[in-house]
Amino acid sequence: MQDTETIQILAVDDEQSIRRLLEMELSSPRRTVCTAGSGREAFKLLNKKRFDVIILDIQLPDANGLDLMVEFQDLMPGMEVILITGYGDIDNAVEAMKMSAYDYITKPFNLDRLELVIEKAYQRVCLQRENTLLRHKQGAQPSHKLIGNSPSIEDVRYLVAKVAPTHVPVLITGESGTGKNVVSRNIHSLSQRAAQPLITKNCGTLQKELILSELFGYRKGAFTGAIDSREGLLDLAHKGTLFLDEIGELPMDVQASLLRVLENQTYRRVGGQEERQADIRFIFATNRILQKEVEAGRFSQALYHRLNVFNIELMPLRERKEDIPLLVEYFRQKLSMSTPSCRISAKAMQCLLAYHWPGNIRELQNVIERGIILAENGLITERALPRELVEAVRDNPRDTPFLSLAEMEKHHILRVLKYVKGNRAKASELLGIGRKTLYRKVKEYDQHEIGLP
Repeated sequence: MQDTETIQILAVDDEQSIRRLLEMELSSPRRTVCTAGSGREAFKLLNKKRFDVIILDIQLPDANGLDLMVEFQDLMPGMEVILITGYGDIDNAVEAMKMSAYDYITKPFNLDRLELVIEKAYQRVCLQRENTLLRHKQGAQPSHKLIGNSPSIEDVRYLVAKVAPTHVPVLITGESGTGKNVVSRNIHSLSQRAAQPLITKNCGTLQKELILSELFGYRKGAFTGAIDSREGLLDLAHKGTLFLDEIGELPMDVQASLLRVLENQTYRRVGGQEERQADIRFIFATNRILQKEVEAGRFSQALYHRLNVFNIELMPLRERKEDIPLLVEYFRQKLSMSTPSCRISAKAMQCLLAYHWPGNIRELQNVIERGIILAENGLITERALPRELVEAVRDNPRDTPFLSLAEMEKHHILRVLKYVKGNRAKASELLGIGRKTLYRKVKEYDQHEIGLP
């Protein structure tokens, strides 16, 4: 959560003079203040908008502030409540703190102190949200760089650049391991929501009986074991991006609920009655052919047409083998535990080029990681590769049009340098390697062959 974000404040007090004072004095470029004169008005605002901090008077014409606080926290988990009252009472103060109020302030209050309390309350809100987001991230996020210069990858880069600034849903298709997760991060990082969270969830890992509550959240008492209200993935992704991987695994009844979210931009938590806004950019991915799933009755036709607004298809690695040397270069530098990074022998590269890669890029990364562990004197040889890769060369000797990594690299570098008319800075960007690496490799080549001065 960034410090530059606006703090959304709701001030609930039955005295109009207090509401005006709070609105005038607390409003700033950093703080937005809404006011309500009763519990009923406050509920209406909470159902329309999300707030970070609530300033709540204990004595209201239609409700008790302590009771309201519990209901507000149940309705909007993760926000903080500051209680104010004109009647200083130690018992009330103790009870308020026991019930998880952030602070208890008596009237007349000092505005400077109130501002300080609001800032500290907001810091706690941010910390709680960050901790929640971390729990939903699957370990450290890998690089979202698209490696390769094949026509299919250039196509993907073009489509990502075009669709990222829009708000339309994106469907990424392709076999497992082709990089759908990487493409989703590319779209998010180039979007207008890049500063907001990217929430990623593999639908295949969701427990069937808990899918609705995990997606939409739930109210306290919604089912056995729901002892507290919880936010769902839609809450966490508000203002940001929600990436649902393997969308084809979602049960039909949940598909219907998701369709309503896409069509109306609203949803209800399990056990809740209020409609909540869903300001979310959706990205979906699947290794299934959804059209066939629709024909088989396993996927909703309406949902398919709603999420298939913009499709990006990723080719399997076996159909873009010209990208293998660059991927190998990337993984060996990224995964090497020593400096300089491990090299790879010509025979080992032959094996990589001949193999059909059923596991695609994910399998290639695993093979390189294994090769680094088994490298001899910093060199990955065919002895460090799985047996099936070595056998691929023996079975398909013609599938290796390039005999060495050096020749493959040289071919690509010459091609790119020619395309950018010798601009090495631009070439290093297109190749996905550092400028120093490019300059070092260029020195190894014949300057006349490259066509550079």
